[in-house]
Amino acid sequence: MNRKFLAGAAVLGALALVVTGCSSSSGGDGGASGDSGDGTVTVGFAQTGSESGWRSANTESMKEAFSAENGFDLIFNAADNDPAAQIAAVRDFINQGVDAIVIAPIVEDGWDDVLQEASDAGIPVVLEDRTVTSPEDLFASWVGLDFKKEGTTAGEWAAENFGDTPTKMVVLEGTTGSAPANDRAEGFDAAIKGTSIEKIDSQTGDFTRDGGKTVMEGFLQKYGLDGIDLLYAHNDDMALGAIEAIEAAGGVPGEDIKIISIDAVKDGMQALVDGKINYIVECNPLLGELAAGLVTDVLDGKDVEKKVYVEDQSFTQEQAAEVIDSRAY
Repeated sequence: MNRKFLAGAAVLGALALVVTGCSSSSGGDGGASGDSGDGTVTVGFAQTGSESGWRSANTESMKEAFSAENGFDLIFNAADNDPAAQIAAVRDFINQGVDAIVIAPIVEDGWDDVLQEASDAGIPVVLEDRTVTSPEDLFASWVGLDFKKEGTTAGEWAAENFGDTPTKMVVLEGTTGSAPANDRAEGFDAAIKGTSIEKIDSQTGDFTRDGGKTVMEGFLQKYGLDGIDLLYAHNDDMALGAIEAIEAAGGVPGEDIKIISIDAVKDGMQALVDGKINYIVECNPLLGELAAGLVTDVLDGKDVEKKVYVEDQSFTQEQAAEVIDSRAY
């Protein structure tokens, strides 16, 4: 399996986030199909939804890269975290005869049929951010992050800092069945194996701030502030929701309950600087230029890497304070 590792700093420099307006299409009326005849490439992008600050930054990066100024007509669909709706959107792209399709799959399973339909129609598919369990010959390439490594990095920090002391941990999981939720759990669990960290509960907050708050409220009612030592959140938005729940219960997040999170979006990094989160592993959302480059290369008949990994960073409170003002998201 070919893999290309790109340094996080280089990617951040190359993929500057330009804020654009939210619309159904970045060019034209969103209903064009195929090559317009003027060299414009029509791309259908099936996004998961708008569940988090990370997702919003990812969407804006994609819209900027697949802009009319760059020679694209982007047909954008956000499925509101409904896998069936996302598959229906991809089928609609196929029926419209787009030149290429980009998908950020909500869940890993269930993609074989529609990816085969795209292949039969001669429409290449590039996956971004999340992965699928379908055969690799059904998509041209994937660009994103190493979710398992993110979980491993978070778990290694937990093991180093809490592994020698009996520690009761709860987990806020991402969307059930999604690649980041599966892989971040696997990597973290492997890293803390054999330590004194005990996972006493784990539930999904669907990567949303409201979900994280609601689930954390339930954990606090069940175990109390004194019954939870550590929280591992699969993304910053859930961690931020949990912070609200901890504070409402009279606790001090980052002190009474230590918090480890993944994403490193602006709000999460600020909470880290403020001491409310203790450690964050980055998940870079600025994948647009890489995805657009892969689409262009595939349509030009060039060989591309099957998997393109973007290297992540990680941050303590001190490290976050040094970089927060210069970050693009």
